[in-house]
Amino acid sequence: MYRVFEALDELVTIVEEARGVPMTSGCVVSRGDVLELLDDVRDAIPSELDDAQDVLDHRDEVVTKAQTESDKSLSDARSEAQSTVSEARTEADQVLADARERAEEIVASARAEAEQSVNDGRREYEDYIGQAQSEADRMVQAGRAAYEQSVHEGRSEQARLIAETEVVQESHVEAKRIVDEAHEDAERLRGECDSYVDARLADFEDLLGRTLRTVGKGRQQLRSPMGAPYDYEEWNPVAVNGSGREH
Repeated sequence: MYRVFEALDELVTIVEEARGVPMTSGCVVSRGDVLELLDDVRDAIPSELDDAQDVLDHRDEVVTKAQTESDKSLSDARSEAQSTVSEARTEADQVLADARERAEEIVASARAEAEQSVNDGRREYEDYIGQAQSEADRMVQAGRAAYEQSVHEGRSEQARLIAETEVVQESHVEAKRIVDEAHEDAERLRGECDSYVDARLADFEDLLGRTLRTVGKGRQQLRSPMGAPYDYEEWNPVAVNGSGREH
């Protein structure tokens, strides 16, 4: 294919360099050179161009054949689609009919079961009402009997309490006497305790006074320049027994 373009370029060069014919636009070229270049071009053109030319020559025939085949395929596809749609519609109608029949059977079965449940429930309700009424009557009778028994026992207890009133009054008097004696004993013990504590505090106060005086003397001796000897006997002049008194 490169040789084709090369030969065409040489032809253009020959025409451009050819000697012109006076008074005309023509020129004089070498016939042999031009024919040789044209042969080179013809030889260099690939065979696919001839095939393409054959295709172009038979284009109408190919297009017509393709159109015919396309129309036939389209017709076959339409026929098959219509057949498929018809079969699908028939199958859908059958499925819908079966579904309707099944739904009617289910509804009928459910209605029958619901009526049976209602009847059973009504019987159970009536049985329950009868049992509840019997139980209520029994409870009312039992309550009335219990009430009467309670009233009888209350009256008996009331009579017994009235009979024991004197014993209760005597118990109250005795309890008051015991409480009064307990108060008196408590006041006496409180007085004795206060006296004992006051005596112990007085002893402790006396001990603290003597101790403070001894401490004061010791501090005075420490402050004196020549400081008299520390008197341990005076620092602890008193011994105290368990009661806090001197001995």
